[in-house]
Amino acid sequence: MEQEDFKLRQSNYYENRQARKARSRRLIQKGALLEKYFQADNLSVEQTEELLKTFAGYVNAHKPNKFKNDQPNNN
Repeated sequence: MEQEDFKLRQSNYYENRQARKARSRRLIQKGALLEKYFQADNLSVEQTEELLKTFAGYVNAHKPNKFKNDQPNNN
């Protein structure tokens, strides 16, 4: 019984670890794109947030339907 519990916990740990790694990779990739297209590599985190807040309303209002949350993810 303890061995089954251990295997279950180990499996959960592995799945959580994989999910964290995938999220970290996605965040790194998106951050790199942000720096590339907004030329934001010289901005602090606070300045980057201020820049994004400035344009968030416009971008969200003009976002093509294929990028809106209610659309299926085509990954």
